[in-house]
Amino acid sequence: MRTRQKDRGTPGPSEPWNEIVPGLWMGGHYHHPPDGELEPVVVGRQFDLVVSLFTLPGHGPAAGVEHVVREVPDRPLSPGQLLAVQEAARLTAAAVRRGRRTLVRCHSGYNRSGLVVAQALVELGRGTDEAVRLVRERRSPWALNNPVFVDYLNTGLDVAVLLTGLNG
Repeated sequence: MRTRQKDRGTPGPSEPWNEIVPGLWMGGHYHHPPDGELEPVVVGRQFDLVVSLFTLPGHGPAAGVEHVVREVPDRPLSPGQLLAVQEAARLTAAAVRRGRRTLVRCHSGYNRSGLVVAQALVELGRGTDEAVRLVRERRSPWALNNPVFVDYLNTGLDVAVLLTGLNG
């Protein structure tokens, strides 16, 4: 099975998830170990909260683990989708502040999860440039390879919601 990133020449992630800052993890539904084939990532009870921006049956989390689903596409977002991202980032930041092990995931764990994790880092007091750098450094250099998502972060999600609303 090939992921969409691999189809675009982007290698799949080598790890199921990576810790970006203490308590905040970023991952996907698939990973590609360096010495193996593409493997599904199934979340059990490793986390207190799982925030999914993409879901597939059978990928967890286990029953009893808090699971917040805010499905958004990996393309330019509508104002409503940006508000869902903003809500997911605020929930994520609040969970990290409370010491909850939190995983934010999407398909491969690069773009949608990167947008939410970077915005959560901003909510936690990091600058945008630092947030993007941490996501790329700790998850993958391929993280946040969707330039529109980086533009949203640089603009600020509040302003991005307003600007995207002008187009509709």
